[in-house]
Amino acid sequence: MSKLKYKNINVHYTDQGKGEVMVLLHGFLEDLSMWDEVLKSLATSCRVICVDLLGHGSTENLGYIHSMEDQAAMVKHVLDHLGITNCDLAGHSMGGYVALAIADLYPSIVTGLCLMNSTALPDDQAKKRNRDRGIRAVKQNHKTFIRLAIPNLFSEENREVFIKEIKEITDKALSMSQQGIISALEGMKIRKDRTHILKNSSFPVFMIIGKKDPALDYLSLLRQATLENIEKVVFDDGHMSHIENREALISALEYFKNMSLSQ
Repeated sequence: MSKLKYKNINVHYTDQGKGEVMVLLHGFLEDLSMWDEVLKSLATSCRVICVDLLGHGSTENLGYIHSMEDQAAMVKHVLDHLGITNCDLAGHSMGGYVALAIADLYPSIVTGLCLMNSTALPDDQAKKRNRDRGIRAVKQNHKTFIRLAIPNLFSEENREVFIKEIKEITDKALSMSQQGIISALEGMKIRKDRTHILKNSSFPVFMIIGKKDPALDYLSLLRQATLENIEKVVFDDGHMSHIENREALISALEYFKNMSLSQ
């Protein structure tokens, strides 16, 4: 893992492989290690950059709110540091929101966009209220919040199947600071509607959807995926496709990489 300074904080990232660049962005309560198994395949045929987002993993907090624009600017700083001017973006959940913000703010660098268990829609009022409840819970006891939140990202039947993996993810997340969690929740709550990126993109868009995703509305995702220029794959499981559908996910990301190369 490498690090660099950004606005007086340490940002951590990895850079593996050679060739066309794919940037992988993890989700809420995760870190760049979520991509370890995916990397074993992708880094044999392209250059893969993984970044610990603000307040996650080994990257420090920047402020009380980490907006998706804040996260995008930090990722762009990493790419500028590495001399990368064109890349595919693949983001899981919150990482998808960050990828959309990058595509919005810096469209010239994006050659392809993959939303993995993610949406271009903003939080509706009910979801915003849930974020506020989550923030209050984190302020009371952020470790309890983590222990409750992570199993609920899996489909109901998979919470028993992946007990070991859930414990591993939870143990890593427990090292997050209370403020890092709050800053992410606040940032996701205020994120913009970026469906215009899906409608108007000059680059290919690929959506990876979980049919039993507890965190996102399945039918809403299907509607987004019907837009022109978008391809999709649907898995039968939950929000954590990199665990619940690992081999199929690797194949899907390989397909996404080839989509971009064929443009």
